[in-house]
Amino acid sequence: MSARRDRGDGGLHWDARRRRWIATVSLGYDSAGKRVVRRRSARTRTEAKNKLKELFNEYGADLGLDSTDCTVADAVTNWLAYGLAGKDPETVKLYTVLCRTHVIPGLGHRRLRELGVDDIDTWLASKARTLSTRTLQSIHSCLNRSVQRAVVRGKLSRNVVTLCAVPTGQPGRPSKAITLAQAAAVLKAVENDPMHAYITVSLLTGARTEELRPLTWDHVDLEGRPHADPPVPPHIAVWHSVRRSGDTKTRRSRRTLALPDRCRSALRQHRRAQERQRQAASERWQDNNLAFASDTGTVLDAANVRRAFRRALAKADGIDPAEWTPRELRHSFVSLLSDHDVPVEEIARLVGHSSSETTEKVYRKQIRPVIQTGALTMDRIFQR
Repeated sequence: MSARRDRGDGGLHWDARRRRWIATVSLGYDSAGKRVVRRRSARTRTEAKNKLKELFNEYGADLGLDSTDCTVADAVTNWLAYGLAGKDPETVKLYTVLCRTHVIPGLGHRRLRELGVDDIDTWLASKARTLSTRTLQSIHSCLNRSVQRAVVRGKLSRNVVTLCAVPTGQPGRPSKAITLAQAAAVLKAVENDPMHAYITVSLLTGARTEELRPLTWDHVDLEGRPHADPPVPPHIAVWHSVRRSGDTKTRRSRRTLALPDRCRSALRQHRRAQERQRQAASERWQDNNLAFASDTGTVLDAANVRRAFRRALAKADGIDPAEWTPRELRHSFVSLLSDHDVPVEEIARLVGHSSSETTEKVYRKQIRPVIQTGALTMDRIFQR
């Protein structure tokens, strides 16, 4: 029995219908993922072998025969340049940082055709000593997608990255929540700070920072409609986010939240301060009607909010601002509601989760772990 031809050496087969020998070579895949094949026919097997050699001479570059020096860095750079079309700019920025910080320095010098499973396993194991599991998954994904793109372009025959498991990394920074006493101290300390309204609304409504940054005054109702049937309380409409699409994180995240009195008071004060800010900026002010804006009326970015939040938090006694981030106001909202016996299903609705399972999974340290309803009810029954 004759040995099978090696992959990449092309193919020869007899076409009984045409009664001819067919020589074929594969040039990889086109942009739609369809395999590209070139064929020649001959009356004899010897002629077909010669036709196959001609195909290799003609399409050698397209077959990747000149790409033996292609490195992992080349593949990663190509993927970053052409493989992320249509992605959010922030996503592209994140992948670029991960690749240039971890993938290229670690494996970039390796030739693609020489990259082995052991190389990747060793690299991931070394990264696991300092990176979190989530970051390890991200850099593995970047490498995997880069090499897979090289496979599709015919640079090599298979993707060995898929054979490598992601190890467990270092524990990530756990999210935490401020206590009721700390929350009261923070709200009092920031009363005259520019971040007062932002912190108050975030803490007392549980809105995400990505939902508050694009919030416009059109979606803030500080009066409500008390005489309507049924009455409509003062509220904010959380219908947008700073994501590229402008939509909220999930369909359930699009919600309208009633405003506590403390939020209404803070927002009124904030609106007056913003009007003074607009007048001071004069022609530099860009009127985007944002509830929370920069000094010139533009959308705040995450770094702006984080810096301003920590400056404000520094005014509260007993709290180290470096240990807290704006998103933990949302965790604190969940914790405070749970501590005051609000059912997890209702908390899930308020924070815009698709199910209470998501709320319990993400905020498992904030959700009260012991279900007390049965015991408390039985105590009341038998006390009687």
